[in-house]
Amino acid sequence: MSSCDVVIPCRDEAAALPIVLARIPAGWGVIVVDNGSTDGTADVARSLGARVVTESRPGYGAAVHAGMLAAEADYVAVMDGDASMRMDDLVPMLDLVRSGAATMAVGRRRPVGRGVWPWHARAGTKLLATWIRRRSAFPIHDLAPMRVSRRDDLLALGVEDRRFGYPLELMLRAARSGWSVREIDVAYDRRAAGTKSKVSGSFKGTARVVHDFAQVLR
Repeated sequence: MSSCDVVIPCRDEAAALPIVLARIPAGWGVIVVDNGSTDGTADVARSLGARVVTESRPGYGAAVHAGMLAAEADYVAVMDGDASMRMDDLVPMLDLVRSGAATMAVGRRRPVGRGVWPWHARAGTKLLATWIRRRSAFPIHDLAPMRVSRRDDLLALGVEDRRFGYPLELMLRAARSGWSVREIDVAYDRRAAGTKSKVSGSFKGTARVVHDFAQVLR
């Protein structure tokens, strides 16, 4: 059994996966959740040695939850599959959780160049992270785009949102359950050529995330 399973929710990320999966930490497993791809994402993932889970219900939360159910390691990590983040940045997060310093470790994106993070996406992230801090009192400044925790702890929270509101509900339930959360900086780069963001690449995508968060807060 791997020391940590990395869940990567994907929709049309075939062009990015060779970059994402080029730096898998030794002893880790990878679960790619294909969430309605039409570009051969699943085939590429399998060819690179990843386990593939198919989730037909659209939505970030649906894909993440399917990956969590499929995971077998004691510790699980989540990250996007667009190559904007580096898998080896998950290693210090796992160390924090494994040592008992935090119940969950999360990443705070730090752009590595100009134009990496559109202004509307940064503004939306700032707003949503503020909601999380106020509702949970966790000292975070991002939406936990990368995170690590124990699998059993995460599943016990019973997160129900299956859309983009998943991270917010996760944080609120974790706060009520007395979790400790640590945030560390992670490198954030341009997504891989040939892929398109479902969120930060458009005003519509950013607005969709804000809407889903608002639904969770109702």
